[in-house]
Amino acid sequence: MGERIYIAEDEASIRETVRAFLESEGYQVRDFENGDLLFEAFLQEAPDLIILDVLMPGSSGFDITRKVRSISSVPIIILTARDSDLDYATGINLGSDDYFTKPFSAMSLVMRVKAILRRVRLDQENLHKKEGELLQFGDLVLNKKTMKVTKGTQELELTPTEYSLLLYLTENADRAVSRDELLDEIWGYGKDIETRACDDTVRRLRKKLVATAVRIENIWGFGFRVKEESHGEEA
Repeated sequence: MGERIYIAEDEASIRETVRAFLESEGYQVRDFENGDLLFEAFLQEAPDLIILDVLMPGSSGFDITRKVRSISSVPIIILTARDSDLDYATGINLGSDDYFTKPFSAMSLVMRVKAILRRVRLDQENLHKKEGELLQFGDLVLNKKTMKVTKGTQELELTPTEYSLLLYLTENADRAVSRDELLDEIWGYGKDIETRACDDTVRRLRKKLVATAVRIENIWGFGFRVKEESHGEEA
């Protein structure tokens, strides 16, 4: 059986269309009219991925994202009718994995779902291959078994996507890494998919690295590179 996906969307036509496309790809899908019903089901049985509309009766998609993130790292895709930078930043900052603005192509959403779940499977496989391995960079230690990052005795609170991004940049610290490469390696997206997920995740990760000696610098028009700053100054 395919992975389990939960959808919360108050517009029946959108909910049913997305469900039909996902089920045609072999996924098990449960759909809900609002986020509160989805969260109740989540507490009973966690899915492999969640798709949340922002504006719904009862709790907003942002509220549900916050609740889920407090107890789980399950991938979350946010849907919204508002093409707003504030909405986008809010969703990403709360720990969503990606963001769709309505109207959108159901097939494009399915492609993103497949890419995210493929990344999750690869991450799980890599955990078994890298048990007990520690990677130190600057004043940080990345534990590949537990997916934890620590500075001394203090643990950085990173989402799975933030961790994967930091790990990949750190393992390739000797070179600049392009946005396309990161979207492919971390999100599993092809070059034909337009998304701001990479840049916004880097922006969020930078804020969490402020108190460390590790910085992520922009390579203009190309991508990013991680480096150690001896004095912990902002890049």
